[in-house]
Amino acid sequence: MNNAQPIPRRGANRWLLALFPLVLLVLLVAGFLALDPLHFFQGAFPPLEDLSVQRVVFPDANTIRLEVINGGPDPVTIAQVAVDNAYWNYTIHPGNTLGRLATATIDIPYRWVAGEPLPISLVTSTGLTFPAAVDVAVESASFSGRTLLAYALLGIYVGIIPVALGMLWYPFMRRVDRKWMNAVLALTIGLLVFLFVDTILEALELAGDAPGVFQGVPVVIFGALLSLGVLLAVGRRSGEQTPMRVAALIALGIGLHNLGEGLAIGAAFATGAAALGSFLVVGFTLHNITEGVGIVAPLTRREQPPLRVFLLLALLAGGPAIAGTWIGGLAFSPFLAALFLSLGAGAILQVIWEVGRLLARDARRDGGAAFTWLNFGGAALGVLIMYLTAFLVKF
Repeated sequence: MNNAQPIPRRGANRWLLALFPLVLLVLLVAGFLALDPLHFFQGAFPPLEDLSVQRVVFPDANTIRLEVINGGPDPVTIAQVAVDNAYWNYTIHPGNTLGRLATATIDIPYRWVAGEPLPISLVTSTGLTFPAAVDVAVESASFSGRTLLAYALLGIYVGIIPVALGMLWYPFMRRVDRKWMNAVLALTIGLLVFLFVDTILEALELAGDAPGVFQGVPVVIFGALLSLGVLLAVGRRSGEQTPMRVAALIALGIGLHNLGEGLAIGAAFATGAAALGSFLVVGFTLHNITEGVGIVAPLTRREQPPLRVFLLLALLAGGPAIAGTWIGGLAFSPFLAALFLSLGAGAILQVIWEVGRLLARDARRDGGAAFTWLNFGGAALGVLIMYLTAFLVKF
């Protein structure tokens, strides 16, 4: 017979027990800092400096503006600025010395030449040099209604219009045999698989441009897992996914991808990296048109929805590209761009899962198999289409 008495649960005592280790931790850190052990080592090692140039803009024909951040553990003092291999005068706000994670804006009075590359370097007080090369110097767009409209039109051209054009295949898809519609669903999976891989790679590339202190690569991985987990939990709570819900999830995943895509496009146009802008817009239109096919493919399993449903799905999938071009063109951040792309990757992965379940459920209902040579060919064709059209937008 067990005579052990249960421990009484007192609210105040319980919280004191929870806080006790934290108090000891604070005392331990305070004692370590009070002893100042770094005093014995700082003479033997140089300070660790990690200065990152987040953005270079050209407000007018006689000014270069740099936005920098100190991603290292030690303060950094900017001593000199070199433009085109010559030291130049500059003004810096709020000051030359940047603490950990501090940011500063540097204005350089320099008459640059439009369309030409421009090497820029920052020299710290310790003599370390941090480059900030500009591929093409072009005057940056100012914040105005005209600028917002121009970027919005760019987002519409590369986001909403391609998706809407792809949706125009919906009447044709409703008239094909069920086995061919299953192949179209498999093609959708192929499209999404390519988008997932492409989004992850773009996010990792942008994460490499962010300061190391932000831990861009782990953020990309855990951002994708977080997005995937949240959407899976929401899907389980809402019960069995209907074709309409699957179509909305596909549009959401593509929309998050297009948000990150818009960030990159806006930043490219703002810095002159996309000098052949019209070619880029045409390329993205052809590359993204298949996204509309993937969105409406599940809707062939039900009665034809009203026109407003197609309009809302097109806005959900393509509209984020507008916000992306605004952010990318006016306030681009490699870290935020990588974060948005990682969230989009997680959403796309969840959509792949849901479309695969829809395909398997339809196959069981018809007494067939989900994995057939026809479906495999559809998935492979989806990857191939996205790969070939990517030649138009990768440079």
